Amino acid sequence: MEHEELTKKIDAYFEAHWDAMVEDIASLVRIPSFEELDKASEGAPFGPGPRKALSAALDMAADMGFQTHDVDGYIGYADFPGESDTQLGIIGHMDVVPAGPGWTFEPYDVARKDGYLIGRGVIDDKGPSVVALHAMKFWKDMQDAGEAPRFPYTLRFLFGANEETGMADVAYYRERYDDPAFLFTPDAEFPVCYGEKGGYSGSFSSKPIPEAERVVIAFTGGAATNAVPGIAEAVVRADAASLPAAERLSIVADGEGHARITASGKGAHASLPETGVNAIGLIVDYLLANDLCSPDERAFFELDQKLLAHTDGSGIGIACEDEHFGPLTVVGGTIKIEGDRFVQTLDSRYPTSITAEEIAARLGRLVERVGGSLGEAHVMPPFLVEPDSPVIQALLNAYNEATGEDAKPFTMGGGTYARKFSSGASFGPEKPWIEDPVWVGLMHGPDEGVSEELLKQAFRIYALTLDKLMRLDLR
Repeated sequence: MEHEELTKKIDAYFEAHWDAMVEDIASLVRIPSFEELDKASEGAPFGPGPRKALSAALDMAADMGFQTHDVDGYIGYADFPGESDTQLGIIGHMDVVPAGPGWTFEPYDVARKDGYLIGRGVIDDKGPSVVALHAMKFWKDMQDAGEAPRFPYTLRFLFGANEETGMADVAYYRERYDDPAFLFTPDAEFPVCYGEKGGYSGSFSSKPIPEAERVVIAFTGGAATNAVPGIAEAVVRADAASLPAAERLSIVADGEGHARITASGKGAHASLPETGVNAIGLIVDYLLANDLCSPDERAFFELDQKLLAHTDGSGIGIACEDEHFGPLTVVGGTIKIEGDRFVQTLDSRYPTSITAEEIAARLGRLVERVGGSLGEAHVMPPFLVEPDSPVIQALLNAYNEATGEDAKPFTMGGGTYARKFSSGASFGPEKPWIEDPVWVGLMHGPDEGVSEELLKQAFRIYALTLDKLMRLDLR
């Protein structure tokens, strides 16, 4: 089929099905599918929300005529059989981070405003997953109508349920099934990412400090470890009227002798921390500057400040870079009081010039000096696929044909499912260089939003991509 004829058919499909795609997205967004391990059960290893969203996605795929299978609630898949058992794959995730504070729209529904969709998961990753699934349905309809030959390879769409908090879903799947020959995930940026930094996600805590000996009696901030927190709040033993004002801080009385300090930062993904303002850091800076802490609290907050004030890791001695990935990044995502300890989480995206073991060792020495302890870390080694490989070039060419651009592949700090397979890539649909209205929020933050035009373009790209991948010799 000629390119022009194919693109006309692709555009005709989304014109006829776009409202249905939006409703499919909304049906998934309405499910609060964040991890709740305390509510896990057989068939729902990550809690009821991810379980319900996985079931809904599989039902959606089955209604489209695909062969579906539930892998014990960890993950599911929908198959579009081809001439051979050799598989090409797409993988999206049905879990989300918690809504968190600061929303002006209902987080667990889809609002349509001025050409945008707003709701938790519309860009990460329920919206892109639905669009990619419909690209698969486009080719099924074409083949059912006799307008396209049967694919030479089987196409498998994987629906994950644990991408945001550990990717145990993929580990469970790979113990039982072979990898596809190649797969992509619609869970990153365009044009195509062929490499991802290593990931170190962990925590450190203060020494035990009984509440009676603390100035700070409550401290919370952030909704996810892998995001710059936009909101944080602390309650301190102080007269609110005597405390100085500060930019981005609200200070009010909270009962007799107590003041509540609320920080309004700017949320950002952990892979792009320089675009955010860490709300926890704003409060820590204020506590230290105004001596709102005991000596033991000060020791911990001074260490925390070293982490929060430098997104390149220089404050805690882990700054480095390499030719493939550029500089290391690190954020402090959440803080809370657990028992008598302050607990700070951190998320670092690191290049090949340092290891997770070195990060832990350097941070551990600093934590030991304040009498604290280092928590268990989740580690993902760096991942890289050759940018001139046929599969990467197929994705890139589809993108350039659909957009008229001459874009180049790139590496990034984000961690996606692609790194968990023997051959994969992350592939859109975000375009961070396009400026959205100020009321449109980022992934992992309040008022998460995505342009409808961006999703429509992603549909075109994914439909073209499947054609190009099926033309490769993968056996």
